[in-house]
Amino acid sequence: MKPLFLITARGGSKGIPGKNIRPFLGKPLLYYAIDTARALAPDTDICLSTDADEIIRAAEAYGLSVPFKRPDQLATDQSGSYEVMRHAVDFYRQQHRPYDTLVLLQPTSPFRTAQHVRDAMALYADELDMVVSVTESASNPYYNLFEERADGFLERSKTGNFSRRQDCPAVYAYNGAVYVINLASLAEKPLSEFSKVRKYVMSPHDSVDLDTPLDWAFAEFLATHGSLTANP
Repeated sequence: MKPLFLITARGGSKGIPGKNIRPFLGKPLLYYAIDTARALAPDTDICLSTDADEIIRAAEAYGLSVPFKRPDQLATDQSGSYEVMRHAVDFYRQQHRPYDTLVLLQPTSPFRTAQHVRDAMALYADELDMVVSVTESASNPYYNLFEERADGFLERSKTGNFSRRQDCPAVYAYNGAVYVINLASLAEKPLSEFSKVRKYVMSPHDSVDLDTPLDWAFAEFLATHGSLTANP
């Protein structure tokens, strides 16, 4: 496996303005992702993809060179992660630095550690499209998730005769922390079309993802009350 570690950090966050460089427990949120990647690879195999000058300056102040500034067309609310990943991979291919695997680390998972990433990478095999980090979901389509029928009434999303959620088949939600992606698969199709996907399960605590001010406050509460320690 020859992985490129990609950190994606767009500047135009609306849920938490400026979140990627906003201090979390005393240092910019972005630095947690950089620290994780640096525990696994040299800086030459770490790529920060961003459209924002202030994020570039923050990374360079932390000693990480930023190889390019993301094009404006890949920095809108409508821009997809697939195009951003392909842009980064193509950049290195043009530099005659091909990789066979992409490890995507989003900055919004401050409790993800290098060990989490190592464990996910250990599950990867060439025949897979991806290994992705997940957490077991408390909402279950066999029990407490419903869809509206054409007549306006609700019915369970999946049929099953379960009286307790604990008896239902486990279901999982992507937590956004770790993606280990086969670049041969990515060259053919986006992640949503991958069929050979293996899960890497993380605890609900470690799966905290910062998307809203409430998420941020909750993560700070967990960290300051000793339930969690953010990735050093």
